[in-house]
Amino acid sequence: MIKRKMTSRILFAGTPDFALPSLEALVDNGYQVVGVLTQPDRVGAKNKLTPPPTKVMAERLGIPVLQFAKVRQEGVEAIRALAPDVIVTAAYGQIISQEIIDIPPLGVINVHGSLLPALRGASPIQQAVLDGLTTTGVTIMRTALAVDSGDVILQKEIPIGKDETAGELFDRMAVLGAYALLEALPSILDGTAVYTPQDHSKATFCRMLQKNDGRIDWQRTVAEIGNHVRGMNPWPSAFCEVNGKLFKVWRVAKYDDKVCAPCGSVTIAAAKEGIVVQVADGRVSLEEVQPEGGRRMSGKEYMVGHSIAIGEVLK
Repeated sequence: MIKRKMTSRILFAGTPDFALPSLEALVDNGYQVVGVLTQPDRVGAKNKLTPPPTKVMAERLGIPVLQFAKVRQEGVEAIRALAPDVIVTAAYGQIISQEIIDIPPLGVINVHGSLLPALRGASPIQQAVLDGLTTTGVTIMRTALAVDSGDVILQKEIPIGKDETAGELFDRMAVLGAYALLEALPSILDGTAVYTPQDHSKATFCRMLQKNDGRIDWQRTVAEIGNHVRGMNPWPSAFCEVNGKLFKVWRVAKYDDKVCAPCGSVTIAAAKEGIVVQVADGRVSLEEVQPEGGRRMSGKEYMVGHSIAIGEVLK
């Protein structure tokens, strides 16, 4: 039985910014991180090959980095060679095989961004905002082969602000996840952790978001469109088309409850009042927008230098 954290060999698997607080917390608290498993570098802006945030941090900390396009096929022997006592994952981005799960004697422990069994899957933080939830949280769980189905070790709740975006919630939950991991890890390493099976009958699921998920459906209600705009911020961002060009919408607000035009119709477009659009149960003001090729600005500021016809139906 492993009892001392300094002698426990931890392989950390994570890729985006969400994983950084957990990785940093492990190192800062004296845990022995023997490697960081992350996704391959990707082509980013200006066609430049960009490393994942966790790779950048690992290299700065002097921790070996492992990158595999398909870890289940390519990474087994490299992971086995590191002889980890436990693997800690946080938004790694690939499904690992049972063969990998069986390598560490203490299993694979995951930091997941929801209160399981709710919101299993790839986009739990965004989905919580999209669903209009007022509370969510993080779960420290033991990984099983089926996605996010493993036993729960610890959970921590967090409120969602009325106007909070998915990006803002993402940042807060990343920190909460690190605190939860530090709280749970000692009992995992000394064998005293309690593993509670999930009630699979209560499971809900969310898929990986695609770019086109950001398109606004003006047939929905004021509240639903507000949640959509917040949930798609920062990526893939909520959008529609104005004058045939991409038009991102970063913030909306309820304008009034008057129903007077087809959904998606522009009812007000002026520098004094901004841009107001009819939706299913009222109207919304486009408070912050970004035209194609332009910068973010208020709807009122946009109308100073642009024109939108009253009655135009946004797509």
